Amino acid sequence: MAQVKDKTTKKKFTAAQKKEILADFKLGWVSRHMSLIGRKEVLTGKAKFGIFGDGKEIPQIAMAKQFKEGDFRSGYYRDQTFMLAIDHVTPQQLFAQLYAHADVEADPSSAGRQMNSHFATRLIDEDGHWIDQTKSKNTASDISPTAGQMARLLGLAQASKVYRNEKALKGKEWKKFSNKGNEIAFGTIGDASTSEGVFWETINAGGVLQIPMVVSVWDDGYGISVSKKYQTTKESISEILSGFQRTEDKDGYEILTVKAWDYEAILDTYEKAAKIARDEHVPVLVHVKEVTQPQGHSTSGSHERYKSEERLEWEEEYCCLEKLRQWILDNKIAKEEKLDELEEEAKAEVTEAKKAAWKAFMEPIKQEKSDVLDLLNKLSEETGNEKVGEYAKKLKNYPTAIRKDILAAARKALVATAGKQSSARGELLRWVEKSREENKERYNSHLYSETSKSPLNVEEIKPEYSYEPKRVDGRLVIRDNFDKLFEKYPNTLVFGEDAGKLGDVNKGLEGMQDKYGEIRVSDTGIREATILGQGIGMAIRGLRPIAEIQYLDYLLYCFQGISDDLATLRYRTKGGQAAPLIVRTRGHRLEGIWHSGSPMGMIVNGVRGVHVCVPRNLTEAAGFYNTLLQGDDPAIIIEPLNGYRLKEDKPSNLGEFTVPLGKPEVVKEGSDITVVSYGSTFNIVESLIPQLEDAGISIELIDVRTLLPFDLDHLIGKSLSKTNRLLVVDEDVPGGASAYILHNILEEQGGYFDLDSEPKCLTAQAHRPAYASDGDYFSKPNAEDIFETIYEIMREADTERFPAIY
Repeated sequence: MAQVKDKTTKKKFTAAQKKEILADFKLGWVSRHMSLIGRKEVLTGKAKFGIFGDGKEIPQIAMAKQFKEGDFRSGYYRDQTFMLAIDHVTPQQLFAQLYAHADVEADPSSAGRQMNSHFATRLIDEDGHWIDQTKSKNTASDISPTAGQMARLLGLAQASKVYRNEKALKGKEWKKFSNKGNEIAFGTIGDASTSEGVFWETINAGGVLQIPMVVSVWDDGYGISVSKKYQTTKESISEILSGFQRTEDKDGYEILTVKAWDYEAILDTYEKAAKIARDEHVPVLVHVKEVTQPQGHSTSGSHERYKSEERLEWEEEYCCLEKLRQWILDNKIAKEEKLDELEEEAKAEVTEAKKAAWKAFMEPIKQEKSDVLDLLNKLSEETGNEKVGEYAKKLKNYPTAIRKDILAAARKALVATAGKQSSARGELLRWVEKSREENKERYNSHLYSETSKSPLNVEEIKPEYSYEPKRVDGRLVIRDNFDKLFEKYPNTLVFGEDAGKLGDVNKGLEGMQDKYGEIRVSDTGIREATILGQGIGMAIRGLRPIAEIQYLDYLLYCFQGISDDLATLRYRTKGGQAAPLIVRTRGHRLEGIWHSGSPMGMIVNGVRGVHVCVPRNLTEAAGFYNTLLQGDDPAIIIEPLNGYRLKEDKPSNLGEFTVPLGKPEVVKEGSDITVVSYGSTFNIVESLIPQLEDAGISIELIDVRTLLPFDLDHLIGKSLSKTNRLLVVDEDVPGGASAYILHNILEEQGGYFDLDSEPKCLTAQAHRPAYASDGDYFSKPNAEDIFETIYEIMREADTERFPAIY
């Protein structure tokens, strides 16, 4: 909005400008009343928890004016005004999310799966096809972990640079993701959260990459109750970041500061920030100072407990909405009566939206309650069971009963009438089964892709070999397979520490940067959290990134992002967003405490929603890349570190053959015992086959191949029904991945009933592996351990054939 900049000159505003200013004033009050009324809904018990954006209304309206179609937001749970301002959500939808309305029409962001103020644009349709991102104002699904939104911001912004500069992506099929790279990624964060390491990692990486992102820091002086004097050096994030300010001869950031209540200044600031980022692809940091937070952090506490009287009085005086009111009056844009009228209209609109959201939320639940009450009363009459009548009465007298209360009453009634024959009981039983199925869809669906593009649907194609296949180092198989993939998929790119010029530490990418350029094969700094974030953000924008984490134990640096963001993305949007990122790493049996860990139990239990591939060699690893790039789910591929120098036959159909997910392979058939393993440890077991055969033991050796998903067709269980004995060999700690595998085989596959001997797990020791070859031998399962464990299991069955070794 063009305005007179000279503060000494009397300002004049056109009718259109006045209309826009008053619309901003009203919108600000719509958002404020949502915060005020939303808090009451929580405190009166109609909602579980509330966190709101009061105090940030005006700066967010200013930011929204610069947010264009195609742009992306990676924000946090204070941005409700911004989302209203870009017409992304309505007040009714925001209340629906507050009530946890489990319907994607009511809450398009998460279908009730996320707490309020966690937003998301639906980026894929029900069939898994990308929706044109250039025709909408986009939000990557919010997460609560402090500063967690920053890592993916990097990738959302980098995608614009990739689309602007990569010649291979100029075709028509890529235009739904970018308009010549003109999109900005807007990030928002609270001032206290800038203390987190991922914030600093993101800021540094953004300056290095020179990408179009605008980071807004809302500075309200506190991190819940902790003053910023305990949070930030010099109590100013912009001051301590001043060294990042770009100069005429050095790249960096444009750093801008503005006060949250200064309407004119904040409009000018965001206009300047957006122009720099969009036109020049330069990152911008906007430090929004003197923000207020009228209701404190959330509904879980009161800010009066930690703010002084003076601070509370200041917050009332410097409320951005009150300051805007005074500015409007001072400039004679409208009279006080008009502003009062607009504020009342805002309150009335929010009140009506709240009522409509509550009605829409409760009506189907009330119908379910009515249906169950009828069945309970009928069951009580037919059986004469007093407990059933009590359950019905209690449910009837519960005015705000929700689905758990209704289903719990029905299930208790079934328990109370177990063994009774009754038509009402049959009806109630069918209702419970139907309810469980419906609620499974509401609350348990879309952890992984349920579209036709799921990698589980990719057809298996076996590796093919020439009559006399060339025997090569495993690294050449993976390298030449990557070459085929980069040629086949122009939106595929790989990045990580030493991935570019060196071609990765094991030369699995040797020569790829020279052939495909620095945009598609690039080096990064030592910063795993934001390497992952680059991958998440770019995957959301239609690219197929492979984020390289150099070694498996380095995964810990980015594990929070994998677990909290990547693994939950599809689930928390109920299928509305996807990030088919492949995390490439290498591990198992390297030397020393910090390079040889295999924390597979931690990984498997922390990344549900991500496929976990554990190939035994590089041909298998290549097949996983070929499979996953045809699918739409994220995955981690852990290449076996000692596989790069081991010889393998080189397939003739590189880039084409696939390895299926969740399909173990019987590498050797046998009759005495089923032995299950994966990765490098599998190869040790395989090397023992001749020695075991000499001892008269026939093992059925199975490579699980993927831990997530695990043996979808229960192949291992079928093997166990033949051998009746089981050994799981794993180099994780005791009770790690081996416990996960054993649970699947014995409980999920019913293997317990086929056992003739106690099932065994052979794992590493509980500590990290010690250094060097002896350290490996005495810390992880070795050949002698494996042989003797199998021998002892067989000895239990036949002591004469297998006499004691010791």
